[in-house]
Amino acid sequence: MMTAKNHQNSIPDCHAIIPARYQSSRFPGKPLADICGRPMIWHVFERARQCPVLSSVVLATDDERIRSVAEKYDIPVAMTRQDHPSGTDRVLEAAQKMNLPAESVVINIQGDEPVLEPAMLTELVQPFNKPEIRATTLAGPISARQAASPDQVKVVFAPDGTALYFSRSPVPFHRQVSNDNFYGHIGIYAFRMHVLEKFVGLGPSRLEVTEKLEQLRLLENNIPVHVVLTDYQSIAVDRPEDIHVVEQIVLETMKR
Repeated sequence: MMTAKNHQNSIPDCHAIIPARYQSSRFPGKPLADICGRPMIWHVFERARQCPVLSSVVLATDDERIRSVAEKYDIPVAMTRQDHPSGTDRVLEAAQKMNLPAESVVINIQGDEPVLEPAMLTELVQPFNKPEIRATTLAGPISARQAASPDQVKVVFAPDGTALYFSRSPVPFHRQVSNDNFYGHIGIYAFRMHVLEKFVGLGPSRLEVTEKLEQLRLLENNIPVHVVLTDYQSIAVDRPEDIHVVEQIVLETMKR
């Protein structure tokens, strides 16, 4: 298609899917927001396709406006149903339409990550060279101030990288001393195809509903999530005022 095929034989074929919907309570039409003269979905796609371990990158949407713009920029599109409750459900439908094998790796890349570092995706899929790895995600160190915000999801994990819990609360709680020993979750996931199918089939779990964090569905159902630590950072666009911030980063990148 358009990306270099994965040549690391120990890692299954990896496919990135970018879910994008037009409606958003905080930012309607966000996937098509202009960033330095190009729509946001173009920036996300271009960043992802620079990752050499991906066999394909596809946009999954239910909106004809998004489809029309994507095709203008030669972005492969999988049209999906309109009734999906989450982006992960949309990713699964697109993956099923692609007839991906059970052991292939599916990466869910949020459509509002226009300054995503391609190397983060390589880091994300490296653990799949071990057959016991079923799902992975990213995290990086954050300050106590950042950890105090419920918008910043935190993660705690075992020495081998297995996630123990994700929370909007500061975890771990430092009872006696102030400490910056916090890790912020970066919401990019990779699943083996059969695990993605199981995840969607399970439906929302108790803790998932409580914290509004769908990754807790995996932990509640004893599906281990491997946390990969990264030094890279990514800035998601949640509101219109975030556009200026990412535009500055894009402009700096273009100067390199």
